[in-house]
Amino acid sequence: MQAAKANEATKAAEVQRIQGLIQSLTGEVARTRTAAEQAAGAFYTAQQEYFDASIRADTLQSQADLEAQNATDAANKAGRIAAQLYRDGGDTTSLELFLSGSAATADDLLSRLGVMDKLLERNQAVYAAALTARDAAQSLTDQAVVARDERDRLQQVAEQKMLESQQAADAAQAALDAQTLHLGELQAQLAALEDTTAKTIADYQAGVEAARIAEEQRRAAERAEAERLAASGGAGGGVVSSGWARPTSGHRTSGFGPRSSQCGNGYCSTSYHYGVDLSGGCGAGIYAAAAGTVVYAGYNGGYGNYIKIDHGGGIGTGYAHIRPGGFYVGYGQRVNAGDLIGSEGNTGNAFGCNLHFEAYVNGSPVNPIPFLADRGVSI
Repeated sequence: MQAAKANEATKAAEVQRIQGLIQSLTGEVARTRTAAEQAAGAFYTAQQEYFDASIRADTLQSQADLEAQNATDAANKAGRIAAQLYRDGGDTTSLELFLSGSAATADDLLSRLGVMDKLLERNQAVYAAALTARDAAQSLTDQAVVARDERDRLQQVAEQKMLESQQAADAAQAALDAQTLHLGELQAQLAALEDTTAKTIADYQAGVEAARIAEEQRRAAERAEAERLAASGGAGGGVVSSGWARPTSGHRTSGFGPRSSQCGNGYCSTSYHYGVDLSGGCGAGIYAAAAGTVVYAGYNGGYGNYIKIDHGGGIGTGYAHIRPGGFYVGYGQRVNAGDLIGSEGNTGNAFGCNLHFEAYVNGSPVNPIPFLADRGVSI
Protein backbone atom coordinates (compact mmCIF):
# COMPACT_ATOMS: atom_id res chain seq x y z
CA MET A 1 0.00 0.00 0.00
CA GLN A 2 2.76 2.44 0.93
CA ALA A 3 4.65 1.59 -2.26
CA ALA A 4 1.52 2.31 -4.31
CA LYS A 5 1.06 5.64 -2.55
CA ALA A 6 4.72 6.48 -3.18
CA ASN A 7 4.28 5.69 -6.87
CA GLU A 8 1.18 7.90 -7.02
CA ALA A 9 3.04 10.74 -5.30
CA THR A 10 5.97 10.40 -7.71
CA LYS A 11 3.57 10.36 -10.64
CA ALA A 12 1.73 13.45 -9.36
CA ALA A 13 5.01 15.30 -8.87
CA GLU A 14 6.09 14.44 -12.41
CA VAL A 15 2.73 15.59 -13.79
CA GLN A 16 3.14 18.86 -11.92
CA ARG A 17 6.70 19.27 -13.21
CA ILE A 18 5.70 18.70 -16.82
CA GLN A 19 2.71 21.00 -16.51
CA GLY A 20 5.06 23.66 -15.16
CA LEU A 21 7.38 23.23 -18.13
CA ILE A 22 4.46 23.53 -20.55
CA GLN A 23 3.26 26.68 -18.80
CA SER A 24 6.79 28.06 -18.87
CA LEU A 25 7.08 27.49 -22.63
CA THR A 26 3.68 29.04 -23.26
CA GLY A 27 4.41 31.96 -20.96
CA GLU A 28 7.76 32.64 -22.61
CA VAL A 29 6.10 32.73 -26.03
CA ALA A 30 3.50 35.21 -24.76
CA ARG A 31 6.09 37.34 -22.97
CA THR A 32 8.49 37.58 -25.89
CA ARG A 33 5.65 38.19 -28.34
CA THR A 34 4.41 41.12 -26.23
CA ALA A 35 7.95 42.49 -25.96
CA ALA A 36 8.39 42.16 -29.73
CA GLU A 37 5.14 44.00 -30.41
CA GLN A 38 6.15 46.82 -28.06
CA ALA A 39 9.61 47.08 -29.64
CA ALA A 40 8.08 47.07 -33.13
CA GLY A 41 5.73 49.89 -32.11
CA ALA A 42 8.65 51.91 -30.76
CA PHE A 43 10.60 51.33 -33.98
CA TYR A 44 7.66 52.43 -36.12
CA THR A 45 7.19 55.62 -34.09
CA ALA A 46 10.91 56.45 -34.16
CA GLN A 47 11.10 55.77 -37.89
CA GLN A 48 8.16 58.04 -38.67
CA GLU A 49 9.58 60.82 -36.48
CA TYR A 50 12.89 60.53 -38.32
CA PHE A 51 11.18 60.61 -41.72
CA ASP A 52 9.16 63.68 -40.68
CA ALA A 53 12.34 65.43 -39.54
CA SER A 54 14.09 64.54 -42.79
CA ILE A 55 11.33 66.06 -44.90
CA ARG A 56 11.29 69.17 -42.69
CA ALA A 57 15.06 69.65 -43.04
CA ASP A 58 14.91 69.25 -46.82
CA THR A 59 11.95 71.63 -47.09
CA LEU A 60 13.65 74.33 -45.01
CA GLN A 61 16.84 74.04 -47.03
CA SER A 62 14.89 74.34 -50.29
CA GLN A 63 13.12 77.41 -48.95
CA ALA A 64 16.44 78.90 -47.82
CA ASP A 65 17.99 78.31 -51.24
CA LEU A 66 15.00 79.96 -52.92
CA GLU A 67 15.16 83.00 -50.63
CA ALA A 68 18.91 83.29 -51.18
CA GLN A 69 18.30 83.38 -54.92
CA ASN A 70 15.53 85.94 -54.40
CA ALA A 71 17.92 88.09 -52.37
CA THR A 72 20.57 87.94 -55.08
CA ASP A 73 18.02 88.73 -57.79
CA ALA A 74 16.67 91.70 -55.78
CA ALA A 75 20.17 93.02 -55.11
CA ASN A 76 21.04 92.73 -58.79
CA LYS A 77 17.86 94.61 -59.67
CA ALA A 78 18.75 97.36 -57.21
CA GLY A 79 22.24 97.47 -58.67
CA ARG A 80 20.96 97.91 -62.18
CA ILE A 81 18.75 100.78 -61.03
CA ALA A 82 21.65 102.35 -59.15
CA ALA A 83 23.91 102.06 -62.16
CA GLN A 84 21.39 103.81 -64.35
CA LEU A 85 20.90 106.58 -61.78
CA TYR A 86 24.60 107.27 -61.55
CA ARG A 87 25.05 107.19 -65.31
CA ASP A 88 22.22 109.66 -65.70
CA GLY A 89 23.74 111.88 -63.01
CA GLY A 90 27.25 111.69 -64.41
CA ASP A 91 28.72 110.36 -61.17
CA THR A 92 31.04 107.62 -62.38
CA THR A 93 33.08 107.32 -59.20
CA SER A 94 30.32 105.61 -57.19
CA LEU A 95 29.36 103.56 -60.21
CA GLU A 96 32.91 102.24 -60.57
CA LEU A 97 32.90 101.40 -56.86
CA PHE A 98 29.78 99.31 -57.31
CA LEU A 99 30.98 97.57 -60.44
CA SER A 100 34.48 96.80 -59.17
CA GLY A 101 35.40 93.35 -57.98
CA SER A 102 33.20 90.26 -57.77
CA ALA A 103 29.71 90.57 -56.34
CA ALA A 104 28.74 86.92 -56.20
CA THR A 105 26.45 87.13 -53.18
CA ALA A 106 23.57 89.28 -52.02
CA ASP A 107 25.67 90.45 -49.05
CA ASP A 108 28.40 91.75 -51.39
CA LEU A 109 25.91 93.64 -53.51
CA LEU A 110 23.96 95.06 -50.60
CA SER A 111 27.12 96.23 -48.85
CA ARG A 112 28.07 98.28 -51.90
CA LEU A 113 24.56 99.53 -52.51
CA GLY A 114 24.28 100.70 -48.91
CA VAL A 115 26.74 103.57 -49.48
CA MET A 116 25.12 104.82 -52.69
CA ASP A 117 23.03 107.78 -51.58
CA LYS A 118 21.04 108.21 -54.76
CA LEU A 119 19.74 104.63 -54.52
CA LEU A 120 18.66 105.13 -50.93
CA GLU A 121 16.93 108.40 -51.77
CA ARG A 122 14.95 107.27 -54.80
CA ASN A 123 14.70 103.44 -54.58
CA GLN A 124 14.45 102.63 -50.91
CA ALA A 125 11.73 100.02 -51.54
CA VAL A 126 13.92 97.99 -53.91
CA TYR A 127 16.83 98.04 -51.49
CA ALA A 128 14.54 97.12 -48.57
CA ALA A 129 13.13 94.16 -50.50
CA ALA A 130 16.63 92.88 -51.12
CA LEU A 131 17.49 93.19 -47.42
CA THR A 132 14.30 91.39 -46.42
CA ALA A 133 15.00 88.51 -48.80
CA ARG A 134 18.57 88.22 -47.54
CA ASP A 135 17.46 88.14 -43.90
CA ALA A 136 14.77 85.56 -44.69
CA ALA A 137 17.35 83.39 -46.42
CA GLN A 138 19.66 83.54 -43.42
CA SER A 139 16.83 82.76 -41.00
CA LEU A 140 15.73 79.75 -43.05
CA THR A 141 19.31 78.56 -43.38
CA ASP A 142 19.72 78.72 -39.60
CA GLN A 143 16.48 76.78 -39.16
CA ALA A 144 17.62 74.20 -41.72
CA VAL A 145 20.85 73.64 -39.77
CA VAL A 146 18.87 73.00 -36.58
CA ALA A 147 16.47 70.73 -38.47
CA ARG A 148 19.33 68.69 -39.93
CA ASP A 149 20.85 68.24 -36.48
CA GLU A 150 17.49 67.00 -35.18
CA ARG A 151 17.10 64.75 -38.21
CA ASP A 152 20.52 63.19 -37.57
CA ARG A 153 19.68 62.64 -33.90
CA LEU A 154 16.37 60.99 -34.74
CA GLN A 155 18.07 58.82 -37.36
CA GLN A 156 20.32 57.38 -34.65
CA VAL A 157 17.29 56.78 -32.42
CA ALA A 158 15.43 55.04 -35.25
CA GLU A 159 18.40 52.82 -36.08
CA GLN A 160 18.73 51.80 -32.43
CA LYS A 161 14.99 51.06 -32.20
CA MET A 162 15.24 48.98 -35.39
CA LEU A 163 18.04 46.92 -33.84
CA GLU A 164 16.08 46.45 -30.61
CA SER A 165 12.96 45.47 -32.53
CA GLN A 166 14.87 42.90 -34.59
CA GLN A 167 16.41 41.43 -31.45
CA ALA A 168 12.98 41.24 -29.80
CA ALA A 169 11.49 39.59 -32.89
CA ASP A 170 14.32 37.05 -32.94
CA ALA A 171 13.75 36.28 -29.25
CA ALA A 172 10.04 35.77 -29.87
CA GLN A 173 10.76 33.43 -32.78
CA ALA A 174 13.28 31.49 -30.68
CA ALA A 175 10.66 31.05 -27.94
CA LEU A 176 8.12 29.87 -30.49
CA ASP A 177 10.63 27.45 -32.00
CA ALA A 178 11.41 26.07 -28.53
CA GLN A 179 7.71 25.61 -27.87
CA THR A 180 7.23 23.87 -31.20
CA LEU A 181 10.21 21.61 -30.54
CA HIS A 182 9.41 20.59 -26.97
CA LEU A 183 5.68 21.06 -26.47
CA GLY A 184 4.64 17.92 -28.33
CA GLU A 185 7.10 15.79 -26.41
CA LEU A 186 6.03 17.20 -23.05
CA GLN A 187 2.35 16.78 -23.84
CA ALA A 188 3.01 13.20 -24.91
CA GLN A 189 4.80 12.55 -21.61
CA LEU A 190 1.90 14.11 -19.73
CA ALA A 191 -0.58 11.96 -21.61
CA ALA A 192 1.51 8.90 -20.78
CA LEU A 193 1.38 9.70 -17.09
CA GLU A 194 -2.34 10.38 -17.13
CA ASP A 195 -3.21 7.39 -19.31
CA THR A 196 -0.63 4.63 -19.39
CA THR A 197 -2.09 2.73 -22.35
CA ALA A 198 0.38 2.42 -25.21
CA LYS A 199 -2.36 3.26 -27.72
CA THR A 200 -3.00 6.68 -26.14
CA ILE A 201 0.68 7.58 -26.20
CA ALA A 202 1.14 6.40 -29.76
CA ASP A 203 -1.97 8.20 -30.95
CA TYR A 204 -0.91 11.44 -29.33
CA GLN A 205 2.59 11.29 -30.75
CA ALA A 206 1.15 10.50 -34.17
CA GLY A 207 -1.14 13.50 -33.88
CA VAL A 208 1.77 15.79 -33.00
CA GLU A 209 3.75 14.54 -35.98
CA ALA A 210 0.76 14.91 -38.29
CA ALA A 211 0.28 18.50 -37.14
CA ARG A 212 3.95 19.24 -37.80
CA ILE A 213 3.78 17.78 -41.30
CA ALA A 214 0.55 19.65 -42.03
CA GLU A 215 2.17 22.95 -41.01
CA GLU A 216 5.16 22.29 -43.26
CA GLN A 217 2.84 21.44 -46.14
CA ARG A 218 0.80 24.60 -45.55
CA ARG A 219 3.90 26.78 -45.66
CA ALA A 220 5.15 25.03 -48.79
CA ALA A 221 1.76 25.52 -50.44
CA GLU A 222 1.75 29.23 -49.54
CA ARG A 223 5.17 29.71 -51.07
CA ALA A 224 4.23 27.74 -54.19
CA GLU A 225 1.11 29.89 -54.59
CA ALA A 226 3.18 33.05 -54.18
CA GLU A 227 5.59 31.82 -56.85
CA ARG A 228 2.66 30.94 -59.14
CA LEU A 229 1.13 34.39 -58.70
CA ALA A 230 4.53 35.93 -59.23
CA ALA A 231 5.02 34.03 -62.48
CA SER A 232 1.56 34.95 -63.76
CA GLY A 233 2.00 38.62 -62.80
CA GLY A 234 4.81 39.07 -65.29
CA ALA A 235 5.75 42.62 -64.33
CA GLY A 236 7.52 42.01 -61.04
CA GLY A 237 10.99 40.72 -60.36
CA GLY A 238 12.45 41.16 -63.83
CA VAL A 239 15.99 42.53 -63.55
CA VAL A 240 17.02 45.28 -65.98
CA SER A 241 20.52 46.15 -67.16
CA SER A 242 21.08 48.52 -64.21
CA GLY A 243 20.78 45.59 -61.82
CA TRP A 244 17.45 46.77 -60.44
CA ALA A 245 14.01 45.14 -60.55
CA ARG A 246 10.36 46.05 -60.12
CA PRO A 247 9.46 45.12 -56.51
CA THR A 248 6.07 43.60 -57.40
CA SER A 249 3.55 43.29 -60.19
CA GLY A 250 0.32 45.25 -60.28
CA HIS A 251 -0.63 48.89 -60.53
CA ARG A 252 0.22 51.90 -58.38
CA THR A 253 -2.60 52.91 -56.02
CA SER A 254 -0.94 55.71 -54.03
CA GLY A 255 2.04 57.96 -54.65
CA PHE A 256 4.73 59.66 -52.61
CA GLY A 257 4.11 62.92 -50.76
CA PRO A 258 1.56 64.77 -48.62
CA ARG A 259 -1.83 63.17 -48.06
CA SER A 260 -4.43 63.00 -45.33
CA SER A 261 -3.72 60.74 -42.38
CA GLN A 262 -5.25 57.29 -42.67
CA CYS A 263 -6.09 54.90 -39.83
CA GLY A 264 -6.51 51.15 -39.96
CA ASN A 265 -5.83 48.04 -37.86
CA GLY A 266 -5.09 50.16 -34.80
CA TYR A 267 -2.55 52.46 -36.44
CA CYS A 268 -2.69 55.93 -37.98
CA SER A 269 -0.30 57.20 -40.62
CA THR A 270 1.31 60.62 -40.69
CA SER A 271 0.15 63.23 -43.17
CA TYR A 272 3.04 62.36 -45.48
CA HIS A 273 3.23 59.15 -47.52
CA TYR A 274 6.86 58.08 -47.57
CA GLY A 275 6.55 55.50 -50.31
CA VAL A 276 4.30 54.21 -53.06
CA ASP A 277 1.60 51.55 -52.83
CA LEU A 278 1.55 48.83 -55.47
CA SER A 279 -1.30 46.33 -55.65
CA GLY A 280 -0.59 42.99 -57.25
CA GLY A 281 -3.21 41.13 -55.21
CA CYS A 282 -3.20 39.11 -52.01
CA GLY A 283 -0.26 36.74 -52.02
CA ALA A 284 1.45 38.36 -55.02
CA GLY A 285 5.21 38.06 -54.94
CA ILE A 286 7.46 40.78 -53.51
CA TYR A 287 10.97 40.97 -54.94
CA ALA A 288 14.25 42.51 -53.87
CA ALA A 289 14.63 45.68 -55.92
CA ALA A 290 18.41 45.20 -56.01
CA ALA A 291 21.12 43.06 -54.48
CA GLY A 292 21.84 43.68 -50.83
CA THR A 293 21.59 42.49 -47.24
CA VAL A 294 18.40 42.16 -45.21
CA VAL A 295 18.85 44.46 -42.21
CA TYR A 296 15.32 44.03 -40.85
CA ALA A 297 12.69 41.33 -41.20
CA GLY A 298 9.84 41.48 -38.73
CA TYR A 299 6.82 43.39 -37.54
CA ASN A 300 6.99 47.20 -37.64
CA GLY A 301 3.85 48.78 -36.21
CA GLY A 302 1.79 50.49 -38.88
CA TYR A 303 3.98 48.95 -41.59
CA GLY A 304 2.91 45.50 -40.46
CA ASN A 305 5.33 42.80 -41.53
CA TYR A 306 8.28 44.68 -43.00
CA ILE A 307 11.58 43.97 -44.73
CA LYS A 308 14.40 46.48 -45.12
CA ILE A 309 17.35 45.85 -47.45
CA ASP A 310 20.67 47.68 -47.43
CA HIS A 311 22.08 47.88 -50.97
CA GLY A 312 25.30 49.65 -49.97
CA GLY A 313 26.47 53.14 -50.85
CA GLY A 314 23.81 54.73 -48.64
CA ILE A 315 20.97 53.18 -50.68
CA GLY A 316 18.17 51.11 -49.13
CA THR A 317 14.65 49.88 -49.81
CA GLY A 318 11.69 48.94 -47.60
CA TYR A 319 8.76 46.55 -48.15
CA ALA A 320 5.68 46.76 -45.91
CA HIS A 321 2.31 45.04 -45.28
CA ILE A 322 3.70 41.54 -45.97
CA ARG A 323 1.11 38.91 -45.18
CA PRO A 324 1.38 36.63 -42.11
CA GLY A 325 3.76 33.80 -42.95
CA GLY A 326 4.87 35.74 -46.02
CA PHE A 327 8.53 36.21 -45.12
CA TYR A 328 10.83 34.27 -47.46
CA VAL A 329 14.08 35.82 -46.24
CA GLY A 330 15.47 36.55 -42.80
CA TYR A 331 17.63 39.06 -40.98
CA GLY A 332 21.23 39.11 -42.20
CA GLN A 333 20.48 37.19 -45.40
CA ARG A 334 22.11 38.23 -48.67
CA VAL A 335 19.69 38.62 -51.60
CA ASN A 336 20.01 39.28 -55.32
CA ALA A 337 17.94 41.63 -57.44
CA GLY A 338 14.65 39.99 -58.35
CA ASP A 339 14.77 37.38 -55.55
CA LEU A 340 11.37 36.51 -54.09
CA ILE A 341 11.50 37.89 -50.54
CA GLY A 342 7.84 37.95 -49.48
CA SER A 343 4.21 38.10 -50.54
CA GLU A 344 1.66 40.91 -50.42
CA GLY A 345 -0.76 41.19 -47.53
CA ASN A 346 -2.55 43.78 -45.44
CA THR A 347 -0.76 43.66 -42.08
CA GLY A 348 -0.39 46.96 -40.24
CA ASN A 349 -2.13 50.13 -41.39
CA ALA A 350 -3.30 48.78 -44.75
CA PHE A 351 -6.56 48.78 -46.66
CA GLY A 352 -6.55 45.66 -48.79
CA CYS A 353 -3.54 43.67 -49.91
CA ASN A 354 -0.70 45.77 -51.31
CA LEU A 355 3.01 46.45 -51.12
CA HIS A 356 4.08 49.74 -49.56
CA PHE A 357 7.50 50.27 -51.14
CA GLU A 358 10.06 52.81 -49.95
CA ALA A 359 13.46 53.95 -51.21
CA TYR A 360 16.11 55.49 -48.94
CA VAL A 361 19.16 57.62 -49.67
CA ASN A 362 21.47 57.96 -46.67
CA GLY A 363 18.57 56.76 -44.53
CA SER A 364 16.09 59.40 -45.67
CA PRO A 365 13.04 58.47 -47.77
CA VAL A 366 12.94 59.66 -51.37
CA ASN A 367 10.25 59.40 -54.04
CA PRO A 368 10.57 55.82 -55.37
CA ILE A 369 9.06 56.69 -58.76
CA PRO A 370 11.92 58.85 -60.13
CA PHE A 371 14.40 56.89 -58.00
CA LEU A 372 13.58 53.67 -59.86
CA ALA A 373 13.05 55.45 -63.17
CA ASP A 374 16.67 56.64 -62.99
CA ARG A 375 17.59 52.96 -62.77
CA GLY A 376 15.43 51.88 -65.69
CA VAL A 377 12.47 50.56 -63.68
CA SER A 378 8.92 51.86 -64.06
CA ILE A 379 6.33 51.62 -61.29
